[in-house]
Amino acid sequence: MNLTLTQRLLIVFSALLLACSGASAWLQIRSSDLHEKEVVQGLSRGLAAHIASSTSLTDANGLRPDAVRQLFGQLMAVNPSVEVYLLDNEGRIEGDDAPAGRVKRERVDLGPIRRFIAGGALPILGDDPRSMDGHKVFSAAPLQMAGHPPSGYIYVVLLGEAHDELAARVAASSVLRTTLWSMALVALLGLVAGLVAFGLITRPLRRLTEAMRQFDANGEPDTQPQVPRSTAAGRRDEIAVLEATFAQMADRIGEQWRALTRQDQQRRELLANISHDLRTPLTSLHGYLETLSLKADTLSETERKRYLGIALAQSVKVGRLAQALFELARLEHGNVQPALEDFSLVDLVQDVFQKFELPAEARRIQLRADIPQRLPAVCADLGMIERVLTNLLDNAIRHTPPEGAIDVELAYRDGKVQVTVSDTGPGIPAELREGLFERPLGGGGAHRGGGFGLLIVQRMLQLHHSRIRLVERAGAGTSFAFELPTANVAQTARA
Repeated sequence: MNLTLTQRLLIVFSALLLACSGASAWLQIRSSDLHEKEVVQGLSRGLAAHIASSTSLTDANGLRPDAVRQLFGQLMAVNPSVEVYLLDNEGRIEGDDAPAGRVKRERVDLGPIRRFIAGGALPILGDDPRSMDGHKVFSAAPLQMAGHPPSGYIYVVLLGEAHDELAARVAASSVLRTTLWSMALVALLGLVAGLVAFGLITRPLRRLTEAMRQFDANGEPDTQPQVPRSTAAGRRDEIAVLEATFAQMADRIGEQWRALTRQDQQRRELLANISHDLRTPLTSLHGYLETLSLKADTLSETERKRYLGIALAQSVKVGRLAQALFELARLEHGNVQPALEDFSLVDLVQDVFQKFELPAEARRIQLRADIPQRLPAVCADLGMIERVLTNLLDNAIRHTPPEGAIDVELAYRDGKVQVTVSDTGPGIPAELREGLFERPLGGGGAHRGGGFGLLIVQRMLQLHHSRIRLVERAGAGTSFAFELPTANVAQTARA
């Protein structure tokens, strides 16, 4: 059955409501019946005792059967609802005024009679002589003649056959219809109330269902369905909690989808840049080698050496690019983990300066260091941090014009050593700054060809729970900065 949640709830509620209404009507009728029996039995409690005390029932020879039958007939004529019986000490029926064939039992259970005589709680039901399995309220009393032990019991059925027939006709004509109509009215009102209640309860769920149907993780934020953004903290409404949870999930999925889209775009750009950066030196290398091969006999020694030098330089460039790509791939796939150790960052900066001393002199660039006294040691991977400084200085030297300067500044702040590398080059255009450390630079800008170095720097620093950032400053040039924890701070964190 293809039913909605509201319809299923309404069907279940209707079934429960009808069952409860039927049970309530049965209990009401049952309670009314017991109440009537208790009232009748209480009012007629002394009827059998009054009959038993009548002197006209006995004489010197014992019971007078004619007088007993006459008295029973008179009582039943005055009150047709009562039926009077004479029982012996064993409960056998010895006398009655019932029509022939109407008495179905030969004896009556004396247990209820004894409880009645002892004053038990009403109503007490005894055997109905005119039914094999029926029970009725009664009045009973021992029958005792003067000077003799009890010889039996007077047993009066208070609501006999005449009462049952009249009660059945009245019930069929009035009481039953009233009860059924009241049940129908209560059920109808309950169904209307249930329908309204279920509609109000499931309305947030229907709204959430519609929002889930319209949800598009790839869509723009403005095109997404409106989902309640109320926080689930302190809320006891499960549907409200579900709405808030779905809103958080939708935001997270949207962010992850957009992040994947950005990563896919960056991957495409990376492949395009790799293709461009590889194609240029490979084309040059191929051209010069082809020239050497075709014109080997006509080239002079000087030209041959110049061509070979250019080809070697291009092969070195391709090798460096391939090495950078290999190293970046290892960092991206988590194949490299830092080996932390304590070392002096001052000594490392001096070693890197010595490595770039000759290239800097060849381009007439000054290498300057601003190092405070008593700078604490840092805790990091020595080889990775050396590669970070090497990439930053190499990038700065290649993009700093002659007569320029490169500054490396070390400073201690809040348990960390901040490293700042600045140059006096043309700087990075504003349109290339976004995503600077997520993809290699391209488009023929001033920093083209150094983007892979920045990517490697970013991944290595991420392994140290740090990051490189572009520092805004007045004037020309580019400035990068990052932080490393000091040795004592790192030991405390590990502890």
